[in-house]
Amino acid sequence: MKIIFFSAKPYDRSFFNKHNGQFGFELEFFDTHLGPHIVHAITAADAVCVFVNDKVNAEVIRVLAEKGIKVIALRCAGFNNVDLEAAQRYGLKVCRVPAYSPEAVAEHALAMILTLNRKTHKAYNRVREQNFSLNGLLGFNLHGKTVGVIGTGNIGKAFCRIMTGVGCRVLGHDLTEDQELKDTGVVYKPREEVLRQSDIISLHCPLTEETHNLINRDTIVQMKKGVMLINTSRGKLIHTADAIEALKTGQIGYLGIDVYEQEEKLFFKDLSESIIDDDTIQRLMSFPNVLVTAHQAFFTAEALNEIALTTFENIRQLLSGRDVSHKGALLC
Repeated sequence: MKIIFFSAKPYDRSFFNKHNGQFGFELEFFDTHLGPHIVHAITAADAVCVFVNDKVNAEVIRVLAEKGIKVIALRCAGFNNVDLEAAQRYGLKVCRVPAYSPEAVAEHALAMILTLNRKTHKAYNRVREQNFSLNGLLGFNLHGKTVGVIGTGNIGKAFCRIMTGVGCRVLGHDLTEDQELKDTGVVYKPREEVLRQSDIISLHCPLTEETHNLINRDTIVQMKKGVMLINTSRGKLIHTADAIEALKTGQIGYLGIDVYEQEEKLFFKDLSESIIDDDTIQRLMSFPNVLVTAHQAFFTAEALNEIALTTFENIRQLLSGRDVSHKGALLC
């Protein structure tokens, strides 16, 4: 049985090859993302494995079905880039890795908060230049601050636990309230109240029609002036132009993003010798109170091991005619 990987980086090859010994698949790796430009080049295979910026639309799915592909395996939790209705129409199974390492993403969100607050990235650069001044590095205590968490699924839940441990008051918002989190002191509130009361807001919800541009001009004005906003979920949760305007006025005091609306043109690539013509990302990076990382939050050894093992197991079960056993993995 053959799997073709798209958007494959050296670490993908390393971890999937490492674990394939116990599965015995034939593996083929493409650096390029999957989309209409490359789908016709696919030869005989049973499954394709895709990532967050692959474009698996109806046109691509039609060609995959014609070429005999039976499974579309996402090696990530999000699936907004796959047309599930088209997959169902053409009889393709779609699976994902719903919980590879919630702690990896939650810990990265904390790292962004601490970096923006205590300005450790600036301090590091200063000291390397023999500048030991503390001017401009003033931060604040996290202990006692109110942290709002939009989305309390696996990752949001891990983040809530971290922030509770730091001594923060944690407010949550989700369609479904988690009793275990409530028992630890997390208080669920309507979204408007979470936005209004929080000193720090962290986004951990999926990208859906309801959450698209969740953070926009109207919701930003509901927040405290000088709020810290963190997004390690999906770029299109934030209307970037509105966030820039709020940064200019000081309504948003700090912004940390590991995801970006137009990231497929930038992230996972070395563009250090290129001219980037995306004026929006250039404007964002010009602010001293903005921290951008390139979809790095998931990137731990534990997470990559789990992604490889779960993806392989998903594919093996589906190609054997069985549904995947772990909750939330099978999408259609």
